[in-house]
Order: sequence, then C-alpha cells, then structure tokens
Amino acid sequence: MLLRLAQQMQFVVEIDKLKQVLRQTRITDNSRQENSAEHSWHIALMAMLLVEYATVPVDLLRVIKMLLLHDLVEIDAGDTFCYDDRGNQSRAEREGAAAERLFGLLPPDQAEEFHALWQEFEAQQTADAQFAAALDRLQPLLNNYQTQGYSWQRHGITRDRVWHRMATVQPIAPHLWQWVEQLLAEAVAQGYLADSPTKGALE
Repeated sequence: MLLRLAQQMQFVVEIDKLKQVLRQTRITDNSRQENSAEHSWHIALMAMLLVEYATVPVDLLRVIKMLLLHDLVEIDAGDTFCYDDRGNQSRAEREGAAAERLFGLLPPDQAEEFHALWQEFEAQQTADAQFAAALDRLQPLLNNYQTQGYSWQRHGITRDRVWHRMATVQPIAPHLWQWVEQLLAEAVAQGYLADSPTKGALE
C-alpha cells in the first residue's frame, strides 16, 4: 500500500508541470496565454455543461477523464500548435513516448486504465472520444473569438483551415456545429479571422 501511494503521489507531483506548458491561445480577457492545465480544466467543465448536445449517448465520466488526461503528454512533448504542419509530423511519436513515461509512474492498474483512455482519445473511434475531441476543438475557437482572433492573426490562419479542423464536431454534435458555423461567420465579419483565399474552399 505504501508503494502504491508513493507512486500515485509521484504522479500527482509530476502532472503539476502541465501548468508550465503554454498554449498559443490566450485567456478570454486577452491578458496572457493560457496554459494546458487551464485548458484541460475548461473543457472538462464544458463536457458537464454541453453533454446534452451529443447525438448519441456518451459516458460523461469517461469523457471528463479523457479531457483531463489527454494533454498530460505535453509535459514532455510540449504543446504542438494544431496548424503547425511541421510540428505535427512528429507529434504522435513525441506524445506516445511521453504517455509511456508519465503513465508508467502509476501503479500498474491505473497506468493501464489511464494509458488506454489516452489512446482512445487519440484514436477517435468511440463516441466518447469523438465528443471529447469536439470540446477540445471548441474551446480554442471560443477563446480566439473572444480575443479578436489572437492566434489566428498571429499565425495567418484562414477560415478554411479553421472550418476543416472544426468539421469533426458536426457528426457528434450538430447543434454545436451550427454554433461553430455562426461563430466563424461572425469572426470573418468582425475581421478577427481572414476569409478563405479562394471561393468555394469550404464546399
């Protein structure tokens, strides 16, 4: 029992490092960058609020677990900006190695459970994982809108790229998808997000 508790406490101390990992998005008052721990907390609460919009039944507890676990790998791998094509080429390898190390700190039963949940989120094959991923993409969209397109403008991101990234929301939560489309249209109209370079790019 003492060994088990020591392993769990070591993990607790280690995951505190997620607070040091900065993301490209800023908090909604635009005063500073958010960190990955804040992002995970935010989307876990979003799951509690928005679960009613899933088109199929999802296990809320499993969704919340995935949302709280999925970014822990950034402690080792760093936060890879979703529109960084070069960085994303090595992301899976870097994050896979991080998952092995971090979850390996835990007692074997918890290591297996947490690693499996992380892998499920990454695979995006179950309704729970798909709904979790939808929320993971909604939160930065909302933050970017609230900060007048801070990271979109900083990196020259256009509407078509955001639209394609957000498209996975549609099948699992069509009502949320309608909100996404409306927000994107408003972001372009407000000048927060550059319109697509060519007509028909979103069709």
